[in-house]
Amino acid sequence: MKSIIKFSKVFLPAVIISLVLIVSGIVGYVIYGGFNLGVDFQAGLIQEIQFAPTALQLTYTGKGIAGISMDKNKLEIVISGSDVEKKTYSYPYAAYQNLGAMVDAMAGIEGLSVKLLASRDIPSTSLVQSAQGNPRLGSTAYGVHYLDTQSDVVNIADVRKALTSLGSVSVQSLGQPKDKKFLIRVEDKGKEADFAKLTAERINTALQNAFGEGQIAISRTDYVGARFSKHLTEQAGMLLVLTLLLILVYVSFRFKFHYAAGAVLAILHDGFIMVTFIVWLRMEFNTTTIAAILTILGYSINDTIVIFDRIRETLKLYPNSSFEENLNRAITETLSRTFITTITTLFAVFALFFFTTGTMKDFSLALLIGMTSGVYSTIFISSAFVLFWEKKVQRNAVKAADAASTGLKKA
Repeated sequence: MKSIIKFSKVFLPAVIISLVLIVSGIVGYVIYGGFNLGVDFQAGLIQEIQFAPTALQLTYTGKGIAGISMDKNKLEIVISGSDVEKKTYSYPYAAYQNLGAMVDAMAGIEGLSVKLLASRDIPSTSLVQSAQGNPRLGSTAYGVHYLDTQSDVVNIADVRKALTSLGSVSVQSLGQPKDKKFLIRVEDKGKEADFAKLTAERINTALQNAFGEGQIAISRTDYVGARFSKHLTEQAGMLLVLTLLLILVYVSFRFKFHYAAGAVLAILHDGFIMVTFIVWLRMEFNTTTIAAILTILGYSINDTIVIFDRIRETLKLYPNSSFEENLNRAITETLSRTFITTITTLFAVFALFFFTTGTMKDFSLALLIGMTSGVYSTIFISSAFVLFWEKKVQRNAVKAADAASTGLKKA
């Protein structure tokens, strides 16, 4: 017969450890003045930049309207208008393998002036289009950038230092260090009427002062207004509460109510443990964090349901054993399944953690913490609550029986 691990012997110490961790999270929340909120939950500007010097400057003074577009395979210039025939000039990187060949080919477009600012030998595949400015070409020079793989990697600390004049700014690294991509977030405190435009200009000026003019390509710029961020915060809170209520209802139908209460207590525990680590590690709290929390809630409740099912089975198979013994037997019998499922899932999460950066790395770290907590809470929190409830019911039954027996004797 397989030996039964006496998990119930350490339920009380486990609960105490959990309470200490949760209280430390509350203390950290007070000390730091709340979460390190992402711009998703506060009004502000999001700007994705890449350190890429200017390769070409294009101006157009011909007839019609000229526009430029790029993708990973080609660069195109389209000339259109009511008084001209629409023409598309396509320059596939496979055919024009370096900047020199591409610039020479563009010389055939009437009215287009191209100024080469980089070496002719630079591969065309290294071109990067900036979202800054209007892709419509005119008398003002439009810059096309390129990723310089020969230059040094840009340190995130230097980027943060360059933006200190803007006040509270969050900077995250994107992709691999060789990509030199960063995500900049600036909070909007509602004191400026034209915050988005002014802040974008300040970011550009600060970076140019620190790293040189024409060295930055802006991939995208997004602005989140105060109304949207408030609405998103309310929706996230409602989503979490609704998830807990639906789990409570589901487990109540499938099991008894105190099983459902134990399951909800366990996932609340997982949520608070994740929040504790998020607060102390100063991870950015954004929609990705909410996604990680919801993922862990689903993972944890699944593990809890498996153990509750086995408890119900052992109660039928061993009716003469105490509830505590059956509970320990059920957890022991499902322990191998729990570890195998968790470890195989952790392989994928570890891969995300070690081979990604930025938001995805934070997401994987939150999953690592939550999955560990999920296994722990299923065994030591939800099961402990169910055992406590059953013992309380038994004690009440014994007291009622003793009271009835005493009443009969007196009669």
